Amino acid sequence: MTLADSLLAFTLAATLLTITPGLDTALVLRTATVEGKRQAIQAALGINAGCLLWGAAVAFGLGALIMVSELAYTALKYCGAAYLCWLGLNMLLAPRSAMGAAKTAGQRGANWFFKGLLGNVLNPKIGIFYVSFLPQFIPQGSPLVPWTFGLVAIHVVLGLAWSLLLIGATRPLSTFLQRARVMRWMDRTTGTLFLLFAARLAFSKR
Repeated sequence: MTLADSLLAFTLAATLLTITPGLDTALVLRTATVEGKRQAIQAALGINAGCLLWGAAVAFGLGALIMVSELAYTALKYCGAAYLCWLGLNMLLAPRSAMGAAKTAGQRGANWFFKGLLGNVLNPKIGIFYVSFLPQFIPQGSPLVPWTFGLVAIHVVLGLAWSLLLIGATRPLSTFLQRARVMRWMDRTTGTLFLLFAARLAFSKR
């Protein structure tokens, strides 16, 4: 596989993976709708910073440790599930009804960068995915570390572009989406999804 073939194949595969609905999409859409554009961008940046950290871990061999160590994988898996469960319960039991409500409820709307970051860092499946997925697109004999970071950078750029597209798509509907009933529904729906993702992660196997 040539250099151009590797980059094209990875970009196409990463694009399909990026636009497939999942936890990141749910978090960005919910944050854009209920918290606002700035917080949604912070969450998107945190999500993709988590990808960069996992890329660094894979490049320097830590991702392989998660893949081969049952103890490390299980510990990280349950930490991630507990974190998603905490986020989901907060949204489900105390849904927002107005844009300013989060500021008065223990700063629930703050630090969305770290919420997005932790959501990815505490998910060992991302590390295993990178360990198993990225090497397929690294040409034989090419330096591992630069190529790993390069491919992860492509994934991050695609992820940011998709997140910005999702955030922009909510703006024409902002008046409707900011109604109290709709905001409560969004929080409860996203909270339920987060609990389902938490259960899926907790009971998942390699």
